[in-house]
Amino acid sequence: MNTGYYKSPIGVIELIYEDDYLLGLNFVNEDKNLTNEDEFFKKCSNELDEYFLGARKTFSINCKLNGTVFQKKVWQSLLKIPYGRTCSYKDIALNIENPKAVRAVGGANNKNKISIVIPCHRVIGSNGSLVGYGGDLWRKEWLLAHEKKYLDK
Repeated sequence: MNTGYYKSPIGVIELIYEDDYLLGLNFVNEDKNLTNEDEFFKKCSNELDEYFLGARKTFSINCKLNGTVFQKKVWQSLLKIPYGRTCSYKDIALNIENPKAVRAVGGANNKNKISIVIPCHRVIGSNGSLVGYGGDLWRKEWLLAHEKKYLDK
């Protein structure tokens, strides 16, 4: 398993990967200087650079999803949320054909280890409020505003 650190406009991001598969993308509170210069890290960094510049709306990075069957269904559904758009936990529950699983969808969203690439920040409360984000709500708000800014460009 490899680890590298990417400096983004909203803080340091830890990338965890193995065999050309991204396993984790997490915000860390420490200022890490360690970066990795292998090809996969460079690919991830380039795609994140493009995303933060507003030039990339989807990622081509291979991800390895480690979770339950239900969690993987939720995460696959997150990948279908268009750039710059949002949906509710209830929308995801309906999308995976499990309309009573709204709270479980929230739990699965919380377990997403590959934020930004698997865009859990695009899920909001049914009343439109920003709720729950492992990377802190201010980052969720920033990411949503960033995507809206570049939506039509």
